[in-house]
Amino acid sequence: MSDKLFSPITLADLQLPHRIVMAPLTRSRASQPGNVPNAMNATYYKQRSSAALIISEATQISQQGQGYAWTPGIHTSEQIAGWKSIADAVHESGGRIFLQLWHVGRVSHPMFQPDGGLPVAPSALPVPGKTFIVDSSGAGTWGDIPVPQALGEEGIASIVRDYATAARNSMIAGMDGVEIHAGNGYLLDQFINSNSNHRSDRYGGSSEKRARLLLEVTDAVCEAVGPAKVGVRLTPMGRFMGMGDDNPKATFGYIAEALNERGLAYLHLVEPSVVGNTVEQHHDPEWDEIMFLLRQKFHGRVIVAGNYTLETAHAALNDGRADLVAFGRPFIANPDLPLRLSKKAPLNEPDGSTFFGGGAKGYIDYPALPEEAI
Repeated sequence: MSDKLFSPITLADLQLPHRIVMAPLTRSRASQPGNVPNAMNATYYKQRSSAALIISEATQISQQGQGYAWTPGIHTSEQIAGWKSIADAVHESGGRIFLQLWHVGRVSHPMFQPDGGLPVAPSALPVPGKTFIVDSSGAGTWGDIPVPQALGEEGIASIVRDYATAARNSMIAGMDGVEIHAGNGYLLDQFINSNSNHRSDRYGGSSEKRARLLLEVTDAVCEAVGPAKVGVRLTPMGRFMGMGDDNPKATFGYIAEALNERGLAYLHLVEPSVVGNTVEQHHDPEWDEIMFLLRQKFHGRVIVAGNYTLETAHAALNDGRADLVAFGRPFIANPDLPLRLSKKAPLNEPDGSTFFGGGAKGYIDYPALPEEAI
């Protein structure tokens, strides 16, 4: 078995010591009011700074972009200062961190929207899913999503500007770069997929038109901070929150080719077998076909994510599926995951009841390997 997983690699202007990436993980622990990153968040990320690269939890670019309770933003001075304390903590421990930029689009609730309005979307269609809201007692609960309002072109242009501003704010906060979240059924993914985009203007119809918003956002963010500091995350053939496309190979193939021309730091692909937080056991051969198609069309660094283990991560690197592998839940329970994987040490099991919301329990109290095991 090759040791490529533990070999160094360059990622744009970063030198990474190995290829184990920490995937973005929503944990819903920002301080209130204001969705401000806090000292406990800084401890959490610092504990995991041995990752080759940390990709932060999804972070809303505006108040309109929020869809879940207690998630952090990057659009106020307090939020920027909070994220700076996190970036500083990671860098002091020798780590590297990209901030993931997020607009949830229709996966939201009026309690999060400016003036209690409806969430926004490419088209006013029902949303098959729930979002994490705050109930009347102040506790987190899963709530129904209302039918959203369709965005006009002025609203779209405003969102593009919000992405660029959020990217600049991320640099002020000391981040090494930003990742544009264009997957998992959120706003950019809603525009990409034909199931959720029924528009007839220049943002709907053909694959090229449905990809327009993602490419406009990518160009705006690249102009703001430079393409070497920008990654994009996609979920090709994703089905979470009602996603689906009439011709995913054409749509995502076009997107991969277009992104390839922009000199990005990386393309981050979530395996089609992963739907939200669950993994489907039935394997569709078309999933592999589209992953290798995108790998062929995008010539830069590729990160893959999706329930990877030590063995499957080695295989993904050795067969050319990817250059780096992102791990999610294993990083929740194992702050020293790269060390554990290199030693083939046992892994702590994550406590699912503490994934979203709460305090230190299930967040910063997972033990590292004892010294005698190293």
